[in-house]
Formats: sequence, C-alpha cells, structure tokens
Amino acid sequence: MTRERISSGSTFEQQIAYSRAIVDGRWVFVSGTTGFDYTNMTISEDLTEQTKQCLKNIEEALVKAESGLQDVVRVLYILPNTEKFEKCWPVLREYFGTVRPAATMISAGLSDSRMKIEIQVTALKKK
Repeated sequence: MTRERISSGSTFEQQIAYSRAIVDGRWVFVSGTTGFDYTNMTISEDLTEQTKQCLKNIEEALVKAESGLQDVVRVLYILPNTEKFEKCWPVLREYFGTVRPAATMISAGLSDSRMKIEIQVTALKKK
C-alpha cells in the first residue's frame, strides 16, 4: 500500500514539516487543525467560528482523501480553556450529531495565542 500526503496549503505545514493528513490504506489521519482560514491566513476571535473553520478545514482534507466527516471514527478536541468547551457543542452536534465518533477533549496550550481550539480526527476512507 502507498502512503499519500494531503496538504491544505497552510504555511505552517512547510514551516513545521508536517502534512494536513496522511492516507495509509483505508485510514485517514488528519493532523490537529485550527480555525485559520488558509485562503487568507486569518483567524476569527470567536471560538464557535474557529470551531466551524476547523471542521471546514478538516472536511476539505477528508474530501481530498476520498473520505468525509461522516467517516470520522475518532476525534480529539484540544482547548486551552476547558470552561469554554461547552460553547463548541452546538457546532459539534451540527457536524457530528449523526456520526457520533469516539471523542476526547483535553486542555493544553496551543502554539499561537489566537487559537482557541484545535481538532484532530481519524477517519476511514470510502471503499
């Protein structure tokens, strides 16, 4: 089996030496993804908007990998402020309400103080 790298075009990928996602067989591993809009490298100050943008960025990588949000089996949410996680729930229900992947939320500092959430997913590629 071949290993395929998926890029979003983010400058971070080149600077830090990672891929947005890796496809290995049927598995799709999407790196921790933040709420930056990679078309113009901007980020909203609003946590819910960042959450939506994270999921849009993830969805774009999954589509390139012949997968989708409906194929996500595991998700990791990373927030510097756990008290604000509940504000994300409506967005998470919108995107994962019927999928309901295995999920974990942890609190950790993120690499840029503007980042309020980072999301990492594992999905299966469509057959």
